[in-house]
Amino acid sequence: MNLLEVNNKRDSQRFIEFPVRLYKEEENYIRPLDKEIAEVFDSEKNSFFKDGECVRWLLIHNDKIIGRMAAFVRFKNSVHSKADPSGGIGFFECINDQKASNILFDAGKDWLMTHGAQHMDGPINFGARDKWWGLLTKGFDLEPNYQCNYNLPYYKELFENYGFQTYFEYYTFVRPIKDDVNPRLQRKADIVNNNPDYSFDHFRKERFIEQTDSIIEMYNRAWVNHDGVSAISKEQGHALMNKLKPILDEKIIWFAYYKGEPVAFYINIPEVNQWFKYVNGKLNLIGILKFAWHKFRKKNKKMLGFVFGVVPEHQGKGLDGGLIHAFHNMAKSLSNRYEVIEINGIGDFNRKMIVVVKQVGGEICKIHTTYRYQFDRNKPFERMKVIR
Repeated sequence: MNLLEVNNKRDSQRFIEFPVRLYKEEENYIRPLDKEIAEVFDSEKNSFFKDGECVRWLLIHNDKIIGRMAAFVRFKNSVHSKADPSGGIGFFECINDQKASNILFDAGKDWLMTHGAQHMDGPINFGARDKWWGLLTKGFDLEPNYQCNYNLPYYKELFENYGFQTYFEYYTFVRPIKDDVNPRLQRKADIVNNNPDYSFDHFRKERFIEQTDSIIEMYNRAWVNHDGVSAISKEQGHALMNKLKPILDEKIIWFAYYKGEPVAFYINIPEVNQWFKYVNGKLNLIGILKFAWHKFRKKNKKMLGFVFGVVPEHQGKGLDGGLIHAFHNMAKSLSNRYEVIEINGIGDFNRKMIVVVKQVGGEICKIHTTYRYQFDRNKPFERMKVIR
């Protein structure tokens, strides 16, 4: 077995295509869009290159690819973090062979240590936590959501046998749209609804720019205090929303207002993997036509909870209940369009949000585990700190 560093277009394409062969017998696997994987490693498309570096490898045996992996280092993890540089590995794919996976993990460890990292997190993304983050450890019988990792069950053993330990888990919750919310959430909503200073409304496409600005501002206020979460610039936020614009359903994106000022948001989108699974990773002309045809002809019955946030000064006041209740009332009226909602990316360290989602009525259907391998093996291991 030998490692080949990816440094040309041919090997970049081989890096993207290797999983297609590996998962050919997996009926729930949905191939990610080639373009979106490639953009992670494009310094002109990925802003994380401004304060970081990455490398990719292919693992070759008898002239055949049997594994792949990338390693990343960032020298500024967040505006509040002191744990720099931060190291990780991702886009790991490998045959069921511990020796082969160890070669990849060793390469990642050696490269990260030379760049000053103290640990190796994985599998993670060279980008934000809302995509390609964590190893699937529960939910192999379900299709992956858009930009979420799907992997073979034996990967868990490959990681843990090497010495990786669970740093935190991301939960995906599922609930039928038609189900009622938990009575406790209803009580919280009643408290907020009786306060005339609070109001709720869904997204309005005619106010796209203004409301996108509001989402960016609220997101930064709500989330950048958390370890590993970076602020979103206006350019990044508008680029993301413009990318989502063709599939946005304005009635499933909701805002909470206090005296007319936006203070909380809840973004849901149609789960686009239900359309992308027909394009085989290609958004060329044929892929676009396939996507458009299936989007037009086939109902997308799954809604994806994309991101939720409440600005700090309005947290702990039941506003989450009021916002979700307002959304829920609208969603029930759309039950002929959507049957289920899955809510991604709820960390086990975010206990308050777990309580909220359980009050909504969701059950955990998938778990993505973020592992950490500490280079100093004598140092006590600590899991991600719980949000207080």
